[in-house]
Amino acid sequence: MVKFPIVYIEQQETFPKQTFRNRATIATGNGSLTLTVPVVRPQGNHTRTEEIGISYKESWNVQHWRAIQSAYNASPYFLYYRDELEQILLRQHQRLIDLNDALLKYILKKSKIACDLKYTTDYTPSCNTQLDFRTSLTSKKAFCNAHIPEYSQVFETKLGFIPNLSILDLLFNLGPETKEYLIHLSQKVAN
Repeated sequence: MVKFPIVYIEQQETFPKQTFRNRATIATGNGSLTLTVPVVRPQGNHTRTEEIGISYKESWNVQHWRAIQSAYNASPYFLYYRDELEQILLRQHQRLIDLNDALLKYILKKSKIACDLKYTTDYTPSCNTQLDFRTSLTSKKAFCNAHIPEYSQVFETKLGFIPNLSILDLLFNLGPETKEYLIHLSQKVAN
């Protein structure tokens, strides 16, 4: 998103399972922890992404917020970002796309990344270009760690550097330097 002024978010695909569309990984004192938003598929396996609901049978959002607080309370910039993020997470969004939109806009704003988000109105199958990242949003296709420059993390002295975490880890640890880090990372990956 630091490289492109416009990004299209796919919402017409049949919702794929086990992707980062409804999960994120954070660093805790015990290692990585994956936070998963429980989803509701009104049309079963044929539900389009824009129709995916969020289940609130359990208070997952309160549990996620407590885990994030516990993990990042000692980070350098958590205090600056916590209030607005807490409001987003504790609001009961009806659809996953609405929660993701609120989180994405929050991250872009706090990272000072100028990117216009557009949502697809029709589904177009993958065009096998580097610019189609829809199939790369899976935890099974982790980003190549060789490309990730290390930065200071809360539990680094205990656990070492943990790659492939949510952008929240980067934001809470680097704060206003987040955008520069991502620009550097995108240049490194391009080479």
